[in-house]
Amino acid sequence: MLLGSNTMNLIKRKKIIVFGVGGVGGYAIEALVRAGIFTIAIVDYDIVDITNINRQIIALHSTIGRKKVEVMAERIKDINPEAEVRIYPEKLTEENIDSFGLKEYDYIVDAIDDVPAKLLLIKTAKELGVPIISSMGTGNKFNPALLRIDDIRKTNTCPLAKAVRKETAKLGIRNLKVVFSTEEPHREELPEDGSRAPSSISFVPSAAGLLIASEVVKDLLFTAPPDRAIFGIKIPARIKADY
Repeated sequence: MLLGSNTMNLIKRKKIIVFGVGGVGGYAIEALVRAGIFTIAIVDYDIVDITNINRQIIALHSTIGRKKVEVMAERIKDINPEAEVRIYPEKLTEENIDSFGLKEYDYIVDAIDDVPAKLLLIKTAKELGVPIISSMGTGNKFNPALLRIDDIRKTNTCPLAKAVRKETAKLGIRNLKVVFSTEEPHREELPEDGSRAPSSISFVPSAAGLLIASEVVKDLLFTAPPDRAIFGIKIPARIKADY
C-alpha cells in the first residue's frame, strides 16, 4: 500500500550482493529482504562469536560457532521462503573477486571492515559500473543520530572514512556513496588483552545497516528523471502509475 504493486514487482526483480554479514551488513540484509528483494547474495568467511551478540542480528547463543552466511541464509528463507539466496563463506580477495559475478547485480553493499578488501570491492564496482554503497566505521560510536549518507569526499571525523578517502583519491575514484558517523570515536575502557578491538553497541551498526537498505531501495527505484514526488522523494515516470 505504501509503494504500490508495480513498484513492489520492480523491487522483486532486483538483485543485490552484500559483502559482510556483521553488525551493519546483517541489518542491511534483513531490511532489504523484508522490503521485497527476492535475489540476494551474501559474502562472509567468519563464524558467529559470543562477542557478536551485542550488535549482530544473527548472533544468538544458539548460533555461536556457525558460519554467518549460513545463519543469515536460514533467516532470509524464514522471512521469505521464495527468496533466492546465494551464500559465499569466503573472504574477498583479488584471486576470487571475479567468481562473484558482480556485473549481474543491480547493487553492491560493502559492509567490510578490512580496508584492502573494501578498496578492492569499491575499485571493481566502479570499473564494472555497478552501484555501490560503503559502510564506514561504526565502532566506538554511541549516537545513531549522527550517522549520515554522503559522498566519501565529504566525510569527516571517521578514521576509516579518512583512510578510504585517501586511497580512493589515489585510485582516481570519485562519487563514492558512504554511510559514516560524525561522532568522535570514544570508549570508556580498553580491551583487557591489550588489543585494539573497537567497542560497539546494539543501535549504531544496526542503524547504519537500515540506512544503507533504505538508500539502496531508493536508488533502485528513483533513478530516472523525476516528474513528481512522494514523501519528498522524486518518483520517475516509469513507476508513477502506482501513486
